[in-house]
Amino acid sequence: MVQPPLFTIFPLGGRLKDLRNGVSLSTGELWDRVEARASELAAAGIGPDRCAIVAQAEPLDYLRDIFALWTVGAMAVAVNPLITQEERSNVRTATGANVILDGQDPLPATSAAQSSPDPLGFDMPALTLMSSGTTGRPKGIVHSQRSLCARIALNVAEIGTADLEQSLCVLPLHFGHGLIGNVLTVLAAGGSLCLWPQPSIDEMRSFGAIIARERITFMSSTPSFWSVAMRLSSRPDHVLQRVHVGSAPLSAAAWTAIADWTGTRRVLNMYGMTETANWIGGASLETYEARDGLVGKPWGGALALLIDDGVVSDIGSGEVLIASPSIMSRYLGMEQETAATFHGSWFRTGDTGTIDADGVLALTGRIKNEINRGGVKIPAEEIDMLLERHADVIEACTFALPDPVAGECVAAALVLRQGGDTEAIKAWCRERCRAEAVPTKLFVLDAIPRNDRGKIVRSTVRAAALASGAGAGP
Repeated sequence: MVQPPLFTIFPLGGRLKDLRNGVSLSTGELWDRVEARASELAAAGIGPDRCAIVAQAEPLDYLRDIFALWTVGAMAVAVNPLITQEERSNVRTATGANVILDGQDPLPATSAAQSSPDPLGFDMPALTLMSSGTTGRPKGIVHSQRSLCARIALNVAEIGTADLEQSLCVLPLHFGHGLIGNVLTVLAAGGSLCLWPQPSIDEMRSFGAIIARERITFMSSTPSFWSVAMRLSSRPDHVLQRVHVGSAPLSAAAWTAIADWTGTRRVLNMYGMTETANWIGGASLETYEARDGLVGKPWGGALALLIDDGVVSDIGSGEVLIASPSIMSRYLGMEQETAATFHGSWFRTGDTGTIDADGVLALTGRIKNEINRGGVKIPAEEIDMLLERHADVIEACTFALPDPVAGECVAAALVLRQGGDTEAIKAWCRERCRAEAVPTKLFVLDAIPRNDRGKIVRSTVRAAALASGAGAGP
């Protein structure tokens, strides 16, 4: 079969290894599996202008099916293999998917077999990633092979092939950070890849040993991953060449702690979105001093700010705008939402930040996460990072609660070290931030709940905090 355009940037030579079952394939062997699977899909009538949901439990099968769909000209809809039947139905309705590839049900029998389907075109819908859960109306972000190729090429150019020689993926493959940043970027660089998506708490105890045994040179993950890893795993006797941390705000304290644990200053605080096909840019401790929200300069494309009066500026404070060849095609079936997320040719991120005279971006929060206390806007992320500087706070998540006087007040859920005291933490905050930003109420939880991609959803955390009743404050 003819290969789709994206495959032309994948050189042979690397290997993929599933660390759980020990299966190891060369990239050549993976392509053989892809071609065989593509023949099965074509025989089942899956080809151009069709789409299928990919929900394989095994990561190598997950990748095989995505690549096979592209080979027959179809779009892949990437979802969590653990989603419920109701969620599958929601995704299927939202995307118009013809079939679910999960290894459980046989492919449909059809008389409309695709004898020799054409591979996916460069600007045809290639990959839909779900960004806002699947319990309600799923929000699908559609990328073409053009936007994926642009992002991957920029990633490899910035990182370099040497650092990507032996990589570890700990993120789920239905997550753009995992699939595009950890997998496709490594394959395009000719590197080898160890697949260990979403390790459990028990598995995390062997994290350092895996880095040493597999001689890992590169990995990218989230702040929450490192919060657990540094508590449970011993340090490896092998130093990673490069580490990326993204998908959630990274405090200066956590950034420095990760560098200390890994033994390298080449730890980058990354900025990216599913809508931009993974990373937009990143800042390394080799170049910058650690600072809350600092994410550096863009990797290709341009950054700007939408100021309060609607003016676009390349310096100052406001909503972050992006121009990039890796911007999504659209939100699937959501024309109004797609149009609303652009300001002219600029993509509106929904993030707030500052850009200095050197073009360096520092994020301050999400517009929808701002807490309005008597007309004063307080970014929840700012308070998260302040709280996590306290020695007794392992993790923090800030959110708004109703207040009869100010409209909203600042509250936070905390995971504390043994002996941590919430009143002492409030007093510590009063010494370090303006009065209106000091949390009024603190809730102590055993863990901060996360969604299936490992991300914090503040509304879920707020509900868990209120349900716990374990709060301190008026």
